[in-house]
Amino acid sequence: MRVLGIDPGIGVTGWGVVESVGQKYSAIAHGCIRTNPQASLRIRLGEIYTGIGTVITEHQPQLAVIEEIFVAQNPTSALKLGHARGAAIAAVCQGGLEMIEYTALQVKKAVVGYGRAEKHQVQDMVKILLSMPKPAAADAADALAAAVCHLNQAPLSRLAGLKPS
Repeated sequence: MRVLGIDPGIGVTGWGVVESVGQKYSAIAHGCIRTNPQASLRIRLGEIYTGIGTVITEHQPQLAVIEEIFVAQNPTSALKLGHARGAAIAAVCQGGLEMIEYTALQVKKAVVGYGRAEKHQVQDMVKILLSMPKPAAADAADALAAAVCHLNQAPLSRLAGLKPS
């Protein structure tokens, strides 16, 4: 199974494609969509949408995983994050993929074993789990971690009869 993980953000949206063959996972590709902070919100959201669409076209994942939004202290930041997440979700829908959502806490717990792990800990574990030569950028590592989280959870979800959103 090939899974696209997405870590949404208005400034940087991380993405990572992970493939599983049995119990072995490998990183197919990963990267970050960086938007210009001086550009209008409309332009930035369009860049996220287009970037995720390109990743889907190029890497042909079967499913997408996206981090759920968290409650931020700054309402403006939370709203912009919600917009970025919406652009990524729209691209996933346009690409015809089913989508699963996990909280950052669930992703970190699945990958590091501790839900409040630091970014560098996620980067290090993703590097180890995916046998990568060097750590991915923080946002890309978070996206790869989301994909790994789902691949670890998928057998349990099938047993429980849970369906993608």
